[in-house]
Amino acid sequence: MIIDLSPQRRDDLLTVTKSGDALTINGVQFDFSILPDGATIPAGEVPCEWLVGPVERIAGELHLTLILPHGPSPSQAVAFPPPLIDPPDGVIALPADPAPSIPDPAEEEPANVDG
Repeated sequence: MIIDLSPQRRDDLLTVTKSGDALTINGVQFDFSILPDGATIPAGEVPCEWLVGPVERIAGELHLTLILPHGPSPSQAVAFPPPLIDPPDGVIALPADPAPSIPDPAEEEPANVDG
């Protein structure tokens, strides 16, 4: 399986789990095991907003493209990710930037309003 990633500025999350030729994308399973060699499912035919472009089986290998959501100012690794080639079964580790740290208001010093 070869998964190309198409980075897109989005605030929603993506989780993908692989089992053979089936992907579970945000809890919904898509089984591509019956797609024969040389066949293509045209873009838009799979009812999944995360899949863009066609799903193809070329020389026995499944090829597809997933949207990769990212926040503002993504790192180079997220903005220009390499394809995922033959990812193992299980949760797929997608490129991601660490979440920005938000200071805890209880730890901030109070402002001196008395002058």
